[in-house]
Amino acid sequence: MNDTRITDMICPIPLSDYPEITMAHGGGGRLMNDLIDRVILKAFSNPILDSRHDGAVLEAGKGKLAFATDSHVITPLFFPGGDIGTLSVYGTVNDLAMCGADARWLSAGFIIEEGFSMETLWRVVVSMAEASMKTGVSIVTGDTKVVDKGKGDGIYINTAGIGIIPAGIEISPSRVREGDAVVLSGDIGRHGIAIMAIREGIRFESTIRSDLAPLNSITGDLLREGLDIHCMRDLTRGGLASGLNEIASMTDCSIRIQESLIPVHDEVLGACEILGFDPLYVANEGRFVVILPRENGERAVEILRGHDIGRQAEIIGFVEKPSYADVLMISSIGSERIIDMMSGEQLPRIC
Repeated sequence: MNDTRITDMICPIPLSDYPEITMAHGGGGRLMNDLIDRVILKAFSNPILDSRHDGAVLEAGKGKLAFATDSHVITPLFFPGGDIGTLSVYGTVNDLAMCGADARWLSAGFIIEEGFSMETLWRVVVSMAEASMKTGVSIVTGDTKVVDKGKGDGIYINTAGIGIIPAGIEISPSRVREGDAVVLSGDIGRHGIAIMAIREGIRFESTIRSDLAPLNSITGDLLREGLDIHCMRDLTRGGLASGLNEIASMTDCSIRIQESLIPVHDEVLGACEILGFDPLYVANEGRFVVILPRENGERAVEILRGHDIGRQAEIIGFVEKPSYADVLMISSIGSERIIDMMSGEQLPRIC
């Protein structure tokens, strides 16, 4: 029997490399994944957590539940297309949807800074209530803490959720197979650019609105069609590139995508060129990928395009035999480049 105590374990990330947490450790890229792999999983490892799904899939009697949690520290609190309240509900509901679950119940935890406007708090909780009604979930428990002025940056919100997984549904990165189609639900990059534009006071010819949206209705339609969905992943921090790398790293395959098939709005492309960003790495809050057998790909696209948020859905690539990189992209001129996990931080505090 191993009697090693948790307190005897040595931190596996060399302190000489990162003696302190940096903003990049929360950015959805390589540093965040290293932190999770080498510290969080090192301490808490268990089969459920090690699956690295968007939520935990739990056996419950004869059925299965999904359990997910998300914390929201976005700045500014209100932005074109949404606010921290709506985001806090949709974020957790979307994580449950990626597990194939029907979201039912949420908790809400508030950390509020002393001096925070009561009117602003009311606007936030009303947004949460409206988002809850739209998604069909109930906020059934919660907690409130107040911290000293100057110690909390306004308000932080944590939500946790429980959803019911229908019988026969098994969605996990471990099910991804060679030959699977990779379906993207819509255009990418709008959330991150919308936040950056308002945060930095950058003006464009037209206002760029976040793609923030609930995904449980659209994923529900995919599941009701009976498609053999192997994996779904919402493309939040780190964007499309990080999402695909996370999936590929948990399989024995590579993913090859076509740049010309990835929808990006012109104003987002223009903003990325000005700011020096790559839209593949910019966060989204209403976009996801579906990985499923090639023969189901076109039907999945058809279903997605039946929803307003899925009008630009496309099959953007396929899962292939292991290659020299986890994710490869064929450019618009036919060259091939590696799409690696982002190393640093492009846009801090975008969710």
